[in-house]
Amino acid sequence: MRIRAWGAIAALGIALAGCGGGDGSTSTSSSSELSAAAALGQQIFSDVSLSAGGKQSCASCHDPDHAHGPANNLAVQLGGANLDVPGFRAAPSLRYLKTTPAFFFDAEGTPTGGFDLDGRVDTLQAQARRPFLAPHEMANPDIPAVISKLANASYAVEFRRVFGDTIFSDPQAAFDRVVFALQRFQLEDASFAPFSSKYDAFLAGNAKLGDAELRGLALFNSASKGNCAACHPSARAADGSPPLFTDFTYDNLGVPRNIEIAATADANYFDLGLCGPDRTDLSGRTDLCGAFKVPTLRNVATRPVFFHNGRFKSLKEALQFYATRDTHPERWYPLVNGTPDKFNDLPAAYRANVNTSEAPYNRKPGDAPALTDAEIDDLIAFLTTLSDGYSR
Repeated sequence: MRIRAWGAIAALGIALAGCGGGDGSTSTSSSSELSAAAALGQQIFSDVSLSAGGKQSCASCHDPDHAHGPANNLAVQLGGANLDVPGFRAAPSLRYLKTTPAFFFDAEGTPTGGFDLDGRVDTLQAQARRPFLAPHEMANPDIPAVISKLANASYAVEFRRVFGDTIFSDPQAAFDRVVFALQRFQLEDASFAPFSSKYDAFLAGNAKLGDAELRGLALFNSASKGNCAACHPSARAADGSPPLFTDFTYDNLGVPRNIEIAATADANYFDLGLCGPDRTDLSGRTDLCGAFKVPTLRNVATRPVFFHNGRFKSLKEALQFYATRDTHPERWYPLVNGTPDKFNDLPAAYRANVNTSEAPYNRKPGDAPALTDAEIDDLIAFLTTLSDGYSR
């Protein structure tokens, strides 16, 4: 089942995520100058001393040199005091998140927006809270432990100057300022949304796409071939702003179970996206089970793993899965009594939720895939033009 409203997002006005309450904030600065709060957020973002073992920071999983995503090809990142506790989902890129709307159901009942792959928080500020405390991430036991470390950081004097001399006496207030500063950094620093890809230069008339790239763009937009633009719009918005390559909705793709994730050793463990286990307010919406937020495809060619569970480790393999999931399911799913166990990372009761109606999924065994290998190569050529840092 595809969870989206046709055309609903095209008219959606997207605003910057709310800044939340916080002293010391200023208006968004230019790309070369950060506000005092954002400059603190920049230091916090890279400070490994704020973790339980002094070995992990935000930048450890969201490396600026790797489009603010992971630098390795682990399906899930390792955290904890000794960096030996595995996570549950692939670490996403933090690029182009600041235009994400707060989670809502539109007039057609389509779940839209929100941060994290299940949309459970509504701002970058709220999203920044969990990693400090999660056992599989920075693993601090509580908020006072985070603030105790912060009070000894090299920038503690600046933190007091910006947020008040007594700020460390109230750990909760100080922690609120920590996540506020991280949000300001992501909103103000241009590297989180540079719009510096070859495709951006192409849209501006400053670059030409090659033949393979143009063929890939046509396949990307074709409703009967890649059909990628149905979820990842490639055209400028109505106001002329560059495309974000996401419509902020949710989809259930039936990605195969990834046994590299330690949690899957329990046959009863399932990550059901919108309906749990991390998100709890929609646990009764069984029609949403297995749906995850549609990510931006900007910088997708730089990613080392793909999908929420990191099941695939190359862009070509991920696209081959899209094209042949239904025509050749035996390539992707284990055989049970000689039959592919399709959608095996979902309980049987929720497998009907998987999107099987839209191209390229509207196929059955024996049909020709929507994309040939040569067309997949062209599509990859186009997707590579979405990587930031293009230089003629």
